[in-house]
Amino acid sequence: MTSTPLPLGLVLAGGLARRMGGGDKTRIRIGGKTILERVLARFKPQCAAVILNANGDPARFSDTGLPVVPDTVPGFAGPLAGILAGLDWTAAHAPAVTDVASVPGDCPFLPGDLVARLSAAREAAGVPLACARSGDWRHPVVGLWPVALRQDLRKALVEEDMHKIETWTARHGIAIGDWPATPIDPFFNVNTPADVAEAEGIAAQQCDL
Repeated sequence: MTSTPLPLGLVLAGGLARRMGGGDKTRIRIGGKTILERVLARFKPQCAAVILNANGDPARFSDTGLPVVPDTVPGFAGPLAGILAGLDWTAAHAPAVTDVASVPGDCPFLPGDLVARLSAAREAAGVPLACARSGDWRHPVVGLWPVALRQDLRKALVEEDMHKIETWTARHGIAIGDWPATPIDPFFNVNTPADVAEAEGIAAQQCDL
């Protein structure tokens, strides 16, 4: 058991899914379950609570029973805006929680040790931020974010027009949590119909979900 408080979980579910013809990628079914169902089954046990970041009509996620939080800066400002929305919501509704863990809503095979490994990497490096890497590929939106940095992030987005995640995280220091990319990349994400077919094949080999 760890003495570190569990973070609030943030699922970034507001992508436009252009390569899938539009709509919510989280609703694509893989092995009989939606991607969102798979994400939540793996992510929820690692977090104090989970919220969804999505713009547009929040009622489309009403079946999840989760708070749906839109971006808190104007315009479609990208993933950093979603992360800021999660930090703002946490500060307002869960003030005892010090960190937010974020994942994209299109990764159906997230690791069960995501939060623990990111927390350990961050502590070992002595830096405030952490993100995931599988093999040689970094995943900037799979990360651990201190609520205390939310005003700096807001300034970067609104005043500095900074939208690249790695530019902002480099300013503060970021640790890397590593996972193997084989035999299955835990951060495999579904962007195209071909990815759906590949994910179906992966799901067929698994029995946990």
